[in-house]
Amino acid sequence: MYKLFALRYFKAKKSTNAINIISWVSVTAIAVGAAAMVLVLSVYNGFEDLVKSLYSSFYPEIKVAPVSGKTLFISDEQLKKIAATPGVAVYSKVAEEKAAVINGDYQTIVSIKGVDENYTKVTGVADKIIRGKFDLGTADEPLAILGSGVEGLLGVNSATSIYQLTTYIPRKAVESKDPRASLPQGNILPAGTFAIQQDFDNKYIITNLAFIKKQIGLQDDEYSAIEIKVKPEESISSIKKELISLLGNAYKVEDRYEQNRTLYNVMQLEKWVIFGILSLILIIAAFNMIGALTMLVLEKKKDIQVLQAMGADKSFIKKVLLSEGVLLASIGAFSGMLLAVIFCLLQQQFHFIPLAGNSFVIDYYPVKVLPLDLVVIALTIFIVAILASWIPATKASNQPFELKV
Repeated sequence: MYKLFALRYFKAKKSTNAINIISWVSVTAIAVGAAAMVLVLSVYNGFEDLVKSLYSSFYPEIKVAPVSGKTLFISDEQLKKIAATPGVAVYSKVAEEKAAVINGDYQTIVSIKGVDENYTKVTGVADKIIRGKFDLGTADEPLAILGSGVEGLLGVNSATSIYQLTTYIPRKAVESKDPRASLPQGNILPAGTFAIQQDFDNKYIITNLAFIKKQIGLQDDEYSAIEIKVKPEESISSIKKELISLLGNAYKVEDRYEQNRTLYNVMQLEKWVIFGILSLILIIAAFNMIGALTMLVLEKKKDIQVLQAMGADKSFIKKVLLSEGVLLASIGAFSGMLLAVIFCLLQQQFHFIPLAGNSFVIDYYPVKVLPLDLVVIALTIFIVAILASWIPATKASNQPFELKV
């Protein structure tokens, strides 16, 4: 019943036009706030998905790494058990170390990563080749795939280069007193260039696993990590648990989120900090709502007296005014969220809002609307509406009215 009164009060013509104006200002402010929240969170979702897709091209779905130190020892028998684990599609053995790389007058420090022939099945690096080809060569004649940033720092074009790059990679556990023995020289020929994301493009060179193991001085069963690809439709978390059970506590088994925990946590923190800041718009709208409801109480003073005379108690009157506030907020929230969702769908389809510059992997703002975000936004608006309506509703229900005949 009180909802019906609230709807009638909203639709009824007011004697003072200012009440209508303030009411619609409240609705508009809430609509703007709701739309801003949907748009900003959708942009964050879009960028988060983009970053995850870029990182998934380089990071494996599951990684077996040492608990401490740089390397792990894993036997052929253990590798066979990993391959036989239900849901595991393929694995790749990896050896990684820092290296100084020189090309004539150009030099830089990189992370050089030795991988085996299964690496292209585990990650998407081969699909990100922009020049040359993905070719690892052999242990004696290793080829290298350079990040596009590394390629620029070394002043080389991997598609046309015929000159080898000189590498100096720290050797493990060197007993010789000759300092040169701890930093052996190697040579690699550029074969291709990949472009994924600056964090990888400016840092990595990928080359032959056997070459890197020989340069570092690793034993036959010693690696930096084992990278694993999961079969489609299989649960990564379930397979991760199986591998932990299989390998024990001697190894660290991580999914993509755990390999990039800091990045994902920061992205989520930024998203919800912005959400909190945008909530201030709703608080401003709440002041308008308080004003609108206060003026409505004055406008409907005689109606409230009639309701009291007919037996309406304080609780009923409070519910009427609370419902009026929720109604104003609902109209604003629905219209704002609807317009924002339509805008996001159009942006996904037509990409009419471009990104400034042309150095990013895409040239438009990515957006993604998540149902959970809409629920959180709607719930936030509902809470703000209740709090804003509570003050005038409580004041009106507690004020003594006398019906004069």
